[in-house]
Amino acid sequence: RFQDKMNLGGMQPSIVLLREGTDSSQGKPQLISNINACAVVCDIIRTTLGPRGMDKLIHHGGKVTISNDGATIMKTLDITHPAASCLVDIAKSQDSEVGDGTTSVVILACEFLRECKPFIEEGVHPQIIVKAFRKASSLALEKLRDWAISIEGKDPAERKDLLQKCAATALNSKLICHQKDFFAPMIVEAVMSLDEDMSLDLIGMKKVPGGACEDSFLVQGVAFKKTFSYAGFEQQPKHFVNPKIVCLNVELELKSEKENAEIRISDPDEYQSIVDAEWNIIYDKLDRITKCGAQIVLSRLAIGDLATQYFADRGVFCAGRVADDDMKRVVKACGGSVQTSVNGLTDDILGKCDVFEERQVGAERFNIFSGCPESKTVTIVLRGGAEQFIEEAERSIHDSICIVRRAMQHSQIVPGAGAVEMELSKFLRGYSRTIYGKQQLLINAYAKALEVIPRQISDNAGFDSTDILNRLRRGHAPGPAGPW
Repeated sequence: RFQDKMNLGGMQPSIVLLREGTDSSQGKPQLISNINACAVVCDIIRTTLGPRGMDKLIHHGGKVTISNDGATIMKTLDITHPAASCLVDIAKSQDSEVGDGTTSVVILACEFLRECKPFIEEGVHPQIIVKAFRKASSLALEKLRDWAISIEGKDPAERKDLLQKCAATALNSKLICHQKDFFAPMIVEAVMSLDEDMSLDLIGMKKVPGGACEDSFLVQGVAFKKTFSYAGFEQQPKHFVNPKIVCLNVELELKSEKENAEIRISDPDEYQSIVDAEWNIIYDKLDRITKCGAQIVLSRLAIGDLATQYFADRGVFCAGRVADDDMKRVVKACGGSVQTSVNGLTDDILGKCDVFEERQVGAERFNIFSGCPESKTVTIVLRGGAEQFIEEAERSIHDSICIVRRAMQHSQIVPGAGAVEMELSKFLRGYSRTIYGKQQLLINAYAKALEVIPRQISDNAGFDSTDILNRLRRGHAPGPAGPW
């Protein structure tokens, strides 16, 4: 009876759906909070944009990283805010798909959110904003396709010159911008040397500390650092013409048993036969390798001092503990396949190349395979002073390689340095005047957001961005000379 009276009195038990301590913020305040969090992340990297952008020094896990690459900075920062972490995903996606422009996409995304903020505060529904932005985006993409300059069908010299300009543009904002005239032709030559699929795995980059940037060079083939070697290595020949190459995943050294082993013998003379059996097994393997006609022996596993001396006596070059990625590139470039046994080594599983040599580069020695017949591959050997400098140079060249590869695959380019953003902004402002309602204001906000790229580039260079943008708007006004 008491329970019935309580229920009639309107006292209902509370329903708990979420775990205690869960933050269930929603509505307008949470949207504004998300936009503010993204703006904070954007403010960190916006000063790295453009040829006068500044590098960031990030200390994490006892390691120092110097970079102005948007994706590298975003990945290095330990961002925990769920909305701001979406910007990290945007930068990663741009880096994997295009290779460059990671800072630009983060700045653009944040500027779109910044322009949305006043409308959300005034109560405009997010779906209306999204619809208008999608419309503006499709119009912008349509115009971009009309304005794109095709490099297909141009004569090879002009095409190569345009690709070098694309490579130099990608290097403009990097640490090695002063060496762009040196690296741009090298990058274009590297990408043009690849097969039709243009796999980035076939472009290797090796870093050698010391020397100047201009000491870097391009190898038309595979190059990797000399592996750990035993006594007898220096007696091996270091230069071959048209050699046969065998790639193994076999250990060629005498080793003690990994597990505790026990052998019981009744006659002391039997002990010698057990020792001889071990030697006979290793000598049998070495005999089979030399009989197949290979002059270069590469193995992922160790090649011991006995095998090294054995190959040296027979004029064969060997390298053990070859890195997995280097072995894959040798197999792709020279042909053949990696063998897990020395039985049945026939000519069809052996690789070939025109020239093999060991060359001294700084304090390191490199094994270089050139004239590889199966697949075109190249290796860029980078020189430089500090370790952080070489690492940033590698990231910069990787971005530039991706841009040249993208240009060759799609054969269309548009002007950079904020020119295309200003032209799109002018076009969308003009379009917004032809419609009415909230869509007009929202598309105009989208157009204004596009101007953040030239504004930020001029700010980073120390110019008055207001003055620069006014001059750019006047320059992009319709005229007989065209938009560019």
